[in-house]
This record gives sequence, structure tokens and C-alpha cells, in this order.
Amino acid sequence: MASPKSSTRPTQQNPEPTFHDFFPTMAGTLGGEGLIDELCKGFELLMDRDRGVITFESLRRNASAVLGLGDLTDEDVRCMINEGDFDRDGALNQMEFCVLMFRLSPELMEASRCVVTEAIEEEFCDRTHRR
Repeated sequence: MASPKSSTRPTQQNPEPTFHDFFPTMAGTLGGEGLIDELCKGFELLMDRDRGVITFESLRRNASAVLGLGDLTDEDVRCMINEGDFDRDGALNQMEFCVLMFRLSPELMEASRCVVTEAIEEEFCDRTHRR
């Protein structure tokens, strides 16, 4: 997952926090199944136990305790939920959370694009040669 170098909010002196993308390292070390298992554990840390999803309230509550992000505003939390809320129910289910974590990793997204591009090119090449 991404880890901030600094937990400070953007300022004139520090306009953007810098993030290290540890996802590719985790994926390489843990393998596919291990990475998904760790994502599921992360989801469980952040979810609302009664509803089984990450809600605004559960993320707000756990962002400080679990993630060390105590200075998040309500707007920050809403944006985090909205970024991954594909079904627009106002919460993140486990699949939405896992997809969001992958989307937030530039290196893994680029690797995924390469795999998809290669698959499309192979399929196109196979169809062209069959004709």
C-alpha cells in the first residue's frame, strides 16, 4: 500500500505529500493470494462490524486509530469512500476496497495495462492469422 513520507497536509512549503508505493513489493513478496489475503485483513480493520462494509463512520473512526491519519477532514473521508464506491451505495464492500487499492498503485496499474494490452494483441494477432 502507499505510505506517506509525511503526514502533514499540503501547505505552501509542502504542496503535496510524497507517497511510496509498496504494493508492488508486497505483491512480489506475498504472491497473488497472499496480497489478496492482506487486503482482506486491511478491509476487516476498517469495516463497520455490523454492516460488513467500510462506511463513512467506520473509516472516520479507524483512519486515526488504525492508519494514523487523524487529521483527515470529513471531506477527505467522503472522497476516499466515493473514489471506490462503484455501486454508489455510500460504502465500500470488500471487492470495491481491493479494486481501489490496486487502482491507487501506479506501478501495479501499469503492469495490469501491459498484461491486458498483450492479451488483446495476442487475440487480435490470432484472429488475423486465422483469416
